[in-house]
Amino acid sequence: MAIERMKVPYVVHGAQDPNDTIQTRGMVRQPAITSSTVGVRQVWMGLVTAAPNDYGQPHHHGEAETAAYVISGKVRVYYGENFEEVVEAGPGDFLYVPPHTPHIEANPFDEPHTAILVRAPDNIVINLGK
Repeated sequence: MAIERMKVPYVVHGAQDPNDTIQTRGMVRQPAITSSTVGVRQVWMGLVTAAPNDYGQPHHHGEAETAAYVISGKVRVYYGENFEEVVEAGPGDFLYVPPHTPHIEANPFDEPHTAILVRAPDNIVINLGK
């Protein structure tokens, strides 16, 4: 059935149940455009939210490239040796994380963070512990 949907444009009405995708502590990923919702084979798209003053755990996305568009709030991404380097994105910013890049996403601010997340070839999440 999902294969037939790929032959025509398709609308997914809102983000789906976060239990249907891999999660990382500190953020909630809600799938929208996925292999199970519309039968795509090379992309994962969804909504990600993070509570105020919350930090995720170290992880990377294997071979997947990750891009995000920040809708509200701010996200801080720690990377590099001992996660000492930082980039920060706010509303209207686009963020890119290369494949196999260990990082920690955080929201050390007093307001929630919301972003649209796109990952290809899929929502690969490899948690590194902590």
